[in-house]
Formats: sequence, structure tokens, C-alpha cells
Amino acid sequence: MEFDYVIVGAGSAGCVLASRLSEDPTLSVCLLETGGPDRSVLIHAPAGVVAMVPTRINNYAYQTVPQPGLGGRRGYQPRGRTLGGSSSINAMLYVRGHRHDYDRWAALGNAGWSYDEVLPYFRRSEHNEQFNDAALHGRGGPLNVAAPRCPSPINRLFLEAAALNGLPTIDDYNVAEPHGAFIYQVTQRDGERCSAAKAYLTPHLGRPNLKVITGAQATRLLLNEGAASGVEVRVDGQLRQVQARREVIVSAGAFGSPQLLMLSGIGPAAHLQSVGVPVRHHLPGVGQNLQDHIDYVQTWRCSAATDTFGVSLRGGAKLAAAMLDWRRRREGRITSSIAESGAFLRSAPDVAVPDLQLVFVLGIVDDHARRLHWGHGISCHVDVLRPHSRGTVELAGRDPQLAPRIDPRFLSDERDLALLVKGAQLQQRIIESRPFDGLRGRMLYPVRANDEAGLIADIRARADTQYHPVGSCRMGADPLAVVDARLRVHGVARLRVVDASVMPNVIGGNTNAPTLMIGEKAADMIRADAHAH
Repeated sequence: MEFDYVIVGAGSAGCVLASRLSEDPTLSVCLLETGGPDRSVLIHAPAGVVAMVPTRINNYAYQTVPQPGLGGRRGYQPRGRTLGGSSSINAMLYVRGHRHDYDRWAALGNAGWSYDEVLPYFRRSEHNEQFNDAALHGRGGPLNVAAPRCPSPINRLFLEAAALNGLPTIDDYNVAEPHGAFIYQVTQRDGERCSAAKAYLTPHLGRPNLKVITGAQATRLLLNEGAASGVEVRVDGQLRQVQARREVIVSAGAFGSPQLLMLSGIGPAAHLQSVGVPVRHHLPGVGQNLQDHIDYVQTWRCSAATDTFGVSLRGGAKLAAAMLDWRRRREGRITSSIAESGAFLRSAPDVAVPDLQLVFVLGIVDDHARRLHWGHGISCHVDVLRPHSRGTVELAGRDPQLAPRIDPRFLSDERDLALLVKGAQLQQRIIESRPFDGLRGRMLYPVRANDEAGLIADIRARADTQYHPVGSCRMGADPLAVVDARLRVHGVARLRVVDASVMPNVIGGNTNAPTLMIGEKAADMIRADAHAH
């Protein structure tokens, strides 16, 4: 099998690339995906997120190595394993982040990645049903962005409580410098999830120049005289080779991309030798610089009569009726992302850029919903937006079927812990404000906001990822950079990495929309570089 472009990974960036590159009928594109097709109703029904994130349904469900900062616990790292990747199992929140984040990328020497330069790609990707500001938002793009179809009235309590604590209510938080509380915009269309696959890939599966192969696990990159020439894949138990006439593009995510590079002999020489992989190109930054948003959840019980998701007889009856409503009209509670409102806030008045994010959830969230409780409740997540802790992705061995060794090193920098404590105190102050008085019951894990030692103990016992790993193949020009500003792998011709792993620093917000933007920008760069030659 031979194509002009071979893309490894049909996640958010991979779907964008396959769609955009195959727009040219003179080019042939092959997209390889380890997981299966995205046919599951749990993907397309928005509330299906609660069934997929805690389980192995369409999900790699990785674990980290034991984390000293989390009391020696192994963290949980759900990642999408289907067409659309993690955009097929996430909470569908459309968040771009702050101008500061992209300007910081550019300041690190990555030309073309400032906020003003990436904004056109956000607009290109988007069809925004809610906002008409053409300077900020797009119309006619593949990705449908909408207001929640049937938001819970409880969100108004969150906005009122945030306002009482000094946070303005804002309609559109996807502006250059967001600050305040809001209702999340969601990647949905007509009451269904609009994943990267649904937006970019599915409408174009009939293109004769686009071949999508599911159940295809990339085992190594084929290298020839310092250049990538194709990919070795295992399909139906058989090893096959897919040749690339122009380029190989690795879009396997913050864990999968460094893993595949290292399995191919591209990475830190000492580590590759330690697991028995022959070194083809010493690139010390592969798998370094892993960043993720450390997240802490506090939960309060409430009555089953409230408009929340929960485990109860009454809740079960309401859910059954909601499922019928969704099947008939694509309306009702099943259209909920469960996480419907939130905020960007500053931990102190002298902080220039919001350094904390809140995500308000209509249900009890305990250990990523892997630990279920009878009854109903409300929860709130708080994230450290620009963590100082840095981790690694390494090989567990030379077998491609082994999960990578993921070590986020959460809270290894004490500044992250101090900020998370402040965030927890602010979060608790909001939820325990007057608007919630008629709804809020006792805390699931009681700890008072003024009990700093108790908060630290609870954070170490229960904090974990907010599902935003990035940075493990970061762009830059220094010795630990993996790709340049055009996402070409340093020292290996005809090879790029295009996904969240190239982010030099994690965005101050959710990472799916920025990853789609990276895919859009990369497609332009690939086409421009091809024409230049």
C-alpha cells in the first residue's frame, strides 16, 4: 500500500489532517487508527460520556506510574480509542484558552504561533451557532459549536454564586482574555456529539483518495537514509507496511506519539538502549516535558428531586424517560455534557492572567466516576491552568502492545499544590454561597476551606488529571525540542508530529479546540511546504 501521506492516529488532529489533505484530489491519504469505527450510541449521545470515561469502552484507560505527590497512587488517564480519539469520549467543552498562552509559544521562538496568528485557524474550524462576531468566531466550518441544548437551571445558581464572590458573568469566554463565570459552549450538532470524526472525517469517507483503516496498530515507523518512508502496522494479526511518498505524520497524542517515535528508535538514546530498541536517531526531548492539568473535585450531596444525574430509583426513571426523549427528538437530559458551567478566575488580585479554572458538574464525581455512590449531588472541579510540574512518557518495553510508562509527576513542584489549595478554597466558597442554600447538602468528603492541612491531605488523596496531557514532543529550536515550528521532527526528513504533544506549554483551558487548531494550521504548512518543493 502506497500513499502520498500516511497519518498515524485518527484523533482530533489526525481527522483534521485527513480531511484537509484529501481535499486535493491529486493527493492520496491513508489514515491509520488502532481503535474501531465510531458507531457506538454512547459516542453520539452526549451523556454517554459518563459510561466511557470510567471504563474501557472506546478508551485506552491508561494508568500512570505511582505518583509521590498523590500519596503513591496511580493516576488514571482515559484516552479515546476510536475514530475521533478523545474528542469521541470527552465532555465536549469548546475552550480555546487565553491570548497569553499562544503568545508565550511564539515568545519561545515558535514563529507563527501567536494568538493573532492562530485565531484564523480557530475560526476556520468552527461553525458557531451561538455567536456572530466574525472577528472571533467562524461560520461554515466543520466543527459545530453550540450552546447546551437543554441546560439545567442549577447552572444559574452557579453563576449567581460566582457573582457574589466577585466573578462577572460572561456570555462568551472564547475571547482573547477570558475572565469570569459562564455556561460552556459544546461541540454538538442537533443534540448529538460533534467529534473530530463526525466533523471532519465521516462526511468525506467516500473520497476515492482517502483510505481509513481501523484496527490498525502502528508498530514502528519505516526509516530510510534519515527519512521516514512509511509505517509498519499490525492489522488482523498480520504485519503490513504502508509506504508514504511524501510524508509520514504522527498524530497519536501526547502518549502515543512519543511512544511510536521511541519504538522506531527516535528518542533518548540511553532510554531506548535500556529497553532494547536500536537507536536510529538520538533525540533527547522525545517523551520529556509532559504537562497536564492537575484537578481536584469537591462534591456535595443533594436531593434526588433535583435536576442532577445520580444513582436512585427516581433518577433511574427520569433517565429512562430522557433516553426515550433523546431517541425521538434529540432533546432533553441526554444532550447534557454533565459539566455545563464553569469559570476562569485569578487566585489573587495581583495575578495578571486567570490561573484557575472551575468546571461545575451535575452529579457526584468520585475517582472519575469509577466509584459510584447511591444518591444525587453536585460537584465542582478546580484546575491549575499553568502547572510547573513536568513529567515523562517512556517505553515499558519494546513490545508495541505494551502501554507506555506515563509519569506526570503531579505536584512535584510545590507551587502547584499551593495554587490548588487556593483554588479549592475559592471553589468551596462559591458552592457554599447563598444561592445554593436550598440545594446543597453535606460534603461527600468533608473538609473546611480554612483547614489548609486537611485540604492538602484530601488533595493528595483524591486529585488527578483533568484529561489534558500535552507537551511530550514539544516544538522549539533548543536541544530538547522534538519538532520545529512547522512541526517537522528535528533530524528526520519527511516526518512530522501533529497533535497536542507539540504544545511547548499547556494551554490555560481545555485542550481539544487547540488541538483541532493545530491540525488546521499544520495542514496549511504541509501544503505550503509541498508546493515549495
